[in-house]
Amino acid sequence: MKKPKLSFWQIWNLSFGFLGVQIGYSLQNGNTSRILEAYGADVHSIGLFWLAAPLAGLIVQPIIGLSSDKTWTRLGRRIPFIFFGALVSALAMFFMPNAGSFTHLIPPLIFGASALLLMDTSFNVTMQPFRALVGDMVNDEQKNLGYSLQSALINFGAVFGSLLPYILTKLEVANVPAAGEKVADSVIWSFYIGGAILLLSVLWTVFKTKEYAPKEHAEYNNIDLNAPEVKEKTNFLELIKNAPKIFWQLGVVQFFSWFALFLMWVYTTRAIANQVWGAEALDAKSLGFNEAGNWTGVMFGFYSAVAAIFALLIPSIAKAVGRKKTYSYSLLAGGIGLISMYFIHDKTTLLISMIGVGIAWASILALPYAMLSSSLPANKMGVYMGLFNATITIPQIISGILGTIIASYNFPPIVITTIAGISLVLGALAVYSVKEKASDLV
Repeated sequence: MKKPKLSFWQIWNLSFGFLGVQIGYSLQNGNTSRILEAYGADVHSIGLFWLAAPLAGLIVQPIIGLSSDKTWTRLGRRIPFIFFGALVSALAMFFMPNAGSFTHLIPPLIFGASALLLMDTSFNVTMQPFRALVGDMVNDEQKNLGYSLQSALINFGAVFGSLLPYILTKLEVANVPAAGEKVADSVIWSFYIGGAILLLSVLWTVFKTKEYAPKEHAEYNNIDLNAPEVKEKTNFLELIKNAPKIFWQLGVVQFFSWFALFLMWVYTTRAIANQVWGAEALDAKSLGFNEAGNWTGVMFGFYSAVAAIFALLIPSIAKAVGRKKTYSYSLLAGGIGLISMYFIHDKTTLLISMIGVGIAWASILALPYAMLSSSLPANKMGVYMGLFNATITIPQIISGILGTIIASYNFPPIVITTIAGISLVLGALAVYSVKEKASDLV
C-alpha cells in the first residue's frame, strides 16, 4: 500500500516549524563567537567552545531518533519531541546573551558556554524529528520536493535570523555594549525575538500536522508489526554494522561539507574584520569588530536567501541532470565562493562569494537526506537519521580542534576560511563515489 500523495501545503506544514528553529540556529551561528569573546573567551580557543554543539548532536540525535521511532502518543510520533525541544530552545535563547546578569551565581563565560550547550542540545532534539517526519509522511516520488521545501524553509529562517541584529541596528537599537555591559542590545533583542518566533512556528507544525497512526504507518511502509525484527531491542552497533552502503558513501561527502561549514561559521567574523576593517578590528569590543559581526549576519543572510531560492529549483535540476551532478556542482560552487574571499577586501563584494556558498548550503540540507531516506527501513527511519547526524557532528569536532591549532599559529583568519573552501571542493569530488539504486535516480 503506497503512501498518499500530499498537497504542497501539507508538505509545507510538515516543515514549517523548522523555519523558527533555523532562525534560532542562525542567531547562534552568527553571534556565539561574538558573545563569548565579549565574556572573555580567548580567540585562540574560541573553536573549542563551539564543540559543545556537535558533541550535543553526536550524543542526542541517535537517542532522540530511537526514542521517536518507538513513541506513539495522541500528538503523534515525532511531534512531542519537536514541541518540547523547541520550548527548551527558546528558553536557552532568552538566557544566552544575558550571562552577565547572573555573575552573582556563576562566571559569565561559564554561564554563556552552558547556555550554548543547552541551546544546541535542544536544537538537536527538535531538528532530528523534523528530518524523520518528512521521511515518514512523504512518498518516494515527493521526497525531492519534501526535503527541498524543508531546505527552503530552513533558509528563509536563516535569512531573517542572520539579518536580525543588522536590522535592529538600522532601527537604532544600540550595536555597542552599554557602559558596564558586555553584549550589545541589538544582539540581546535578536535572541528574544528569535526565541518567540521559534515557539510560534513550531506550534504551527504541531497543530497543522497529523501523523499516521501505527497501523497506517505499517501499511504504508509494508511493515509487519508482529515480525521479530520489529519487536527486538535496537542495538546501535548492529544498526551501524548493517547500515546501507550509501550511508557511508554520503558520510564521506558530509565530512568535507561540514568540516568546511564549521570553519566558516566560527571564523568568518574575524576573517572579514581583519580583511575589510583592518587589524584594529580584531578587538572584540571595538566598533569595527561589531560592524564585522553585523556584516557577517548580512553575508550569512544573503547566502541563506540564495539557498532558499536554489532549494526550490533543486527538484527540477536534479530531474534534468541527476542528483549526483546537482550535489557535486553545488559543493564546487561553495568551495569557489569561500576561496574567493581571500582576494576580496570590500564588504559588498564579499556577497558575490556568498552566492556559491548559498548554492552549496541548499544542496547540503536537501540532497543527502533525499538520497538516503529511500534506502532506510521505515521502522528505523528516526534512529538512522540520528546516526547519520554523526556525519555532521564528527567533522565539526575535528574542524573545531584543527581550527584551534591553526589559529594558535596566528595566521590571518582569512586563511582558515580558504581551507574551508578547499574542503568543499574535496566534497564535490567525493560525491562521485556515491552509488544510488536505479529506482532512486529521480
